[in-house]
Amino acid sequence: QVQLVESGGGSVQAGGSLRLSCAASGYTYLYYMGWFRQAPGQEREGVAGLDSDGSTSYADPVKGRFTISQDNAKNTLYLQMNSLQPEDTAMYYCAAAVDLWDGNWSDQYEYNYWGQGTQVTVSS
Repeated sequence: QVQLVESGGGSVQAGGSLRLSCAASGYTYLYYMGWFRQAPGQEREGVAGLDSDGSTSYADPVKGRFTISQDNAKNTLYLQMNSLQPEDTAMYYCAAAVDLWDGNWSDQYEYNYWGQGTQVTVSS
């Protein structure tokens, strides 16, 4: 059974940095992995995605500030977040898909597995 466990969230001031980690276990082939976030009163949105071929995708608000990467040896997905702003405050989720049926990485319903979430709070 695939398990995803996020860590690395916390509270920082604007301009600070955090690195989120997502430890994956299980032996199911994961075609695509991504990070999503959801703030109170907001819809869940895709933040960054990583294809099995190494291609990355980012939502416009985080381009140039966030970087998605993975360490295959450690079965861990990362999200490096720099220059954090208050609008980045949200619960962040790691997600994995065995396939992208519609080819839309930012569609949460494409994903089969989800972590429990880790809170990121950015104060001004």
